[in-house]
Amino acid sequence: MNKKIWLSAPHLSGEEQKYVRDAFKTNWLAPKGPNIDAFETDLQNYLGGKKEIVALNSGTAAIHLAMVLLGVTEGDEVLCQSLTFAATVNPIIYQGANPVFIDSEEETWNMCPVLLEKAIKDSISKRKKPKAIIAVHLYGMPFKVKKIKEISKKYAIPLIEDAASALGSEVQGEKCGTFGDYGIISFNGNKIITTSGGGILITNDKEQKEKAIFFATQAQDNTPHYQHSYIGYNYRMSNVLAGIGRGQLAVLNDRVKARRRNFEFYKRELKESGYLFLEELSGVKSNRWLTCMLTNTFEEREKIRKTLLENNIETRPLWKPMHLQPIFQNYLVFTNGISENLFSKGLCLPSSSDLTEKQLQRICSIILKHTI
Repeated sequence: MNKKIWLSAPHLSGEEQKYVRDAFKTNWLAPKGPNIDAFETDLQNYLGGKKEIVALNSGTAAIHLAMVLLGVTEGDEVLCQSLTFAATVNPIIYQGANPVFIDSEEETWNMCPVLLEKAIKDSISKRKKPKAIIAVHLYGMPFKVKKIKEISKKYAIPLIEDAASALGSEVQGEKCGTFGDYGIISFNGNKIITTSGGGILITNDKEQKEKAIFFATQAQDNTPHYQHSYIGYNYRMSNVLAGIGRGQLAVLNDRVKARRRNFEFYKRELKESGYLFLEELSGVKSNRWLTCMLTNTFEEREKIRKTLLENNIETRPLWKPMHLQPIFQNYLVFTNGISENLFSKGLCLPSSSDLTEKQLQRICSIILKHTI
């Protein structure tokens, strides 16, 4: 059997072990240390130098801390993109708040600005103003930043930018993760670079960063004894994992190039098939974390997915919208049917940055051979 082709596998640079060895050599194994400081600084510089970075143990923790810092609490409403992973939504529930799901638009597959504004007006007129907006750069494709930010500002509702998959993506030359009141990026094992498990919270200033660190380290008061006036969390990244991140960050630009190469290969080889690929809008650069295509029918997508699986090649359907998930089905949703159609016909193709041309050609050949 041919070697397994994964959807999105980690791709080491070779530099990670140097920083990890330093952590062990200096006994910095705790959730503080020189690797964390350097990783945060390097990320701050990469993202343009204007924001503050807090290294955490997951992207989910970053979203949760954004909720805490915004004062989201029981009974509040948070407007959330429906076509996303559950980790975007779960922190809303952690705070006892209610998600209001917003469907997608066709050009980026992300949050629809028209439905977003409709939902805001509905909440204000019938209940109360929403506490926050969570918009997602799906699969590394930036959402309509200008329009979503305009709505956020118009109604004075803070924007949490879920850039979990969008490190290296840009809009008008500005890096994704820097557009919201808070931004988050994930370094899970399947992301464009990884710390095994980890993420960052991106804040506007040092005061917000210090508050985030306070809550991420069990909210311990500044006393010689252990005293706590607030509920805290164990969310800080370890110095060891930050060392992995430093080695990964050094090759980020190469990883973006490789993922974008994958996209162009698929689009070129499959252009005669009639499948649709998500194109970039003017001024937008996607890191192409995952290359996704739309087939013509659910049956066609499933035939391709199962055939590739039989050939030891991993793919995934697009995210099942959150408003269709059993756990979230009773929450309010503003829908236009787009996310459901994308879920029905969409397929995420293998997109690892170390894929060879031979592997890419094999994948495409199987797809074309088994197209309905």
